[in-house]
Amino acid sequence: SIHGAFNATIEVDEDDLALVANGNRIRFIYAPDHSAIDYQEYGIKNAILIDNTGVWSDEAGLGQHLSSTGIAKVLLTAPAKGDIPNIVFGVNDSAIGEQDIVSAASCTTNAATPVLKVLDQSYGIEQGHIETVHSYTNDQNLIDNFHKSDRRGRSAALNMVITSTGAAKAVAKAYPPLGGKLTGNAIRVPTPNVSLAILNLTLHQESTVEAINETLEQASISAAHQKQIGFRWSTELVSTDLVGSRHAGVIDGAATIVEGKRAIVYVWYDNEFGYAQQVFRVAQAMAGVRLVTLPA
Repeated sequence: SIHGAFNATIEVDEDDLALVANGNRIRFIYAPDHSAIDYQEYGIKNAILIDNTGVWSDEAGLGQHLSSTGIAKVLLTAPAKGDIPNIVFGVNDSAIGEQDIVSAASCTTNAATPVLKVLDQSYGIEQGHIETVHSYTNDQNLIDNFHKSDRRGRSAALNMVITSTGAAKAVAKAYPPLGGKLTGNAIRVPTPNVSLAILNLTLHQESTVEAINETLEQASISAAHQKQIGFRWSTELVSTDLVGSRHAGVIDGAATIVEGKRAIVYVWYDNEFGYAQQVFRVAQAMAGVRLVTLPA
């Protein structure tokens, strides 16, 4: 048995191709193709399948899951291609409707979009740049080695690595008013979790640090955004303080910079657990579950 991070005792049932964690059976299903899988044999009916493999991102690939008996809908945990809606819960989740295939966008898109929406509706955003300081991910090499992408072949544990991000385009897909107004880039850094989105914005009207922070703090306690936007005011705040945050993003109020129409806002986010909460909220909505958020 193995004692894991969740204090679960895990046993391997080799005869049944399953793991048993604290009495709960985790089954592995193997098949030559999707159409050969009958989930109903295991009591699974009309299910939402969450695909986090990274293998497919278009309708042709993800649609294969729908050929499995027992699967009704598919939720992708990455930005999707084509006409598949990229959903940031709290921003455009009304677009889920009866869609069979939905994307929960990316962790960075979920962290930045709610904040950008609030600022755009309050002050108007003329243009902006999203710079992501992101923990390394599993598409990088631990040691210097060959990689198809520029720079990502260098050791993730030893280097800060400049790389591209599709977050700016993904934000505009979830919140169309910012289409063509944003650019984006990313720096991968040698930390395992919690990332930072730096929003460098030109607003339509002048403001102050106090006004911007007040707007974002009020948004963080509103029914519309309280699960997406968190607000912290501490000059001692560092990345590990945000491990386990359930918010899509958390404003670092002490770091906000405003000079006339220019505003720089720092948004921390647990790119694993915080993003997973957003994925779960999208899955709930796809299942027709809408929980009331108070105060209304």
